[in-house]
Amino acid sequence: MAQNGAAAESYSVPFWINGQEVHPEKSFEVVSPATGKVVHKSGSASDVEVKAAADAAANAFKSWKKTLPNERRSIFIKAAEVLQSRVEELGQYMMAETGAPKQWADFNLNVAKEFLYDMAGRVNSLEGAVPTTSDPNVGAMVLKEPFGVVLAIAPWNAPYILAMRSVLFPIAAGNTAILKGSEMCPRTMWGLCSVFHEAGLPAGVLNLIVHEPANAPAITKSLIANPDVKKINFTGSTGVGRIIGRLAGENLKPVLLELGGKAPAIVWEDADLDNAAVQCALGAFLNSGQICMSTERILVHKNVRAEFEARLIGTINGIFGPHTGTPVLITSAAVEKNKALIRDALSKGAKLLYGDAAAKEAIPTHMRPIVISDVKEEMDIYQTESFGPTVSLIEIETEEEALRIANDTEYGLTAAVFTEDLRRGLRFAKEIETGAVHINSMTVHDESVLPHGGAKASGYGRFNTAYGLGEWVRTKTVTFKY
Repeated sequence: MAQNGAAAESYSVPFWINGQEVHPEKSFEVVSPATGKVVHKSGSASDVEVKAAADAAANAFKSWKKTLPNERRSIFIKAAEVLQSRVEELGQYMMAETGAPKQWADFNLNVAKEFLYDMAGRVNSLEGAVPTTSDPNVGAMVLKEPFGVVLAIAPWNAPYILAMRSVLFPIAAGNTAILKGSEMCPRTMWGLCSVFHEAGLPAGVLNLIVHEPANAPAITKSLIANPDVKKINFTGSTGVGRIIGRLAGENLKPVLLELGGKAPAIVWEDADLDNAAVQCALGAFLNSGQICMSTERILVHKNVRAEFEARLIGTINGIFGPHTGTPVLITSAAVEKNKALIRDALSKGAKLLYGDAAAKEAIPTHMRPIVISDVKEEMDIYQTESFGPTVSLIEIETEEEALRIANDTEYGLTAAVFTEDLRRGLRFAKEIETGAVHINSMTVHDESVLPHGGAKASGYGRFNTAYGLGEWVRTKTVTFKY
């Protein structure tokens, strides 16, 4: 359970290596963004722990790859039950380390549990093939085999969801994994791994290491270069994704990347404006806007702009207004980034539609929602992912204009369209360059039955469903003479 006072500050989060909790020599402090106080310490990995984790995963792979789907299914079902029994404890870890509200922590845990149940039913779906060759005397089989050791790198903003999918799909396909947990929430990552171990996952199949921020380049490079690591998945910013992709390329290793976004929401003149206002408000400000799928641009038809603006303001006041707790961002630097984007836009002619751009909160990681309108291409916020509680409103008049602006970004993760004409919604969906388009619902949408990933600088590869499971096997062709 979460601890308080001196006991909490003296506690140091261990790693999981070969089924055992490991305390490395070095540690660092973990500070809560909600309070600015140290909540506990965490171990900080060196090359010693990198090698130990890789060795453990490689040794475990020899037997884990031979386990039957029903054995893995039993572990996943048990893990879901364990997770449910520890919801309060696990939620406390996430709230303390990331400043997340209870609703967001509960949502994370519920989705993580659903991933486990979904995979329990999906784990036996991997299939090979027996093709007909050009020689009647030659037969062939196409086998699907796991890669080996997978390096999974998951972030802090939705830690139970993103860490779960980063390791669950590789493990289900017969791989073993090293989870490089976020230094922002090491105990949250430890908690997730402890669920698997409590459920009976064999030693070495899932290993966890964490490092202090200053060691990120060295430890990441060491992990990717390790010869036992065969494939990588990374969820995080596009900037870091480019570094991961480069390192993977230098080592000739495949990588799955789910990166940043600049999600547009198109509000057409025939839209249900009440629904659009609610969905845009939630899409922009859930988890303080710190979601890769967060709504960053609202493109509203000129014929309904005034009415939509009024409803959006009313909705934000109702859900995220002064009577609610001030949203918490992960660092004060994130707050300053958002305020700088707003200052730049206002200085270049944007209008403040909602919020106080000059507000100073008692704690520097806190920031209330801000909406600006009349955003133009020359403003920094037009292209930059804010990853915070700010959203831009842009007026549009034609479908062509809406598509041009929606696609005028390096990102392509998700989008939303609000219209009562399904044909128009589908036209937009076909032409918007993203991995997902949600008609009449917010840009934030991820669940186990839908493939998840992006286009352009939002990454490549897919998590979830059969697509996500297929990422973690490779084919082997076997031929034989009759």
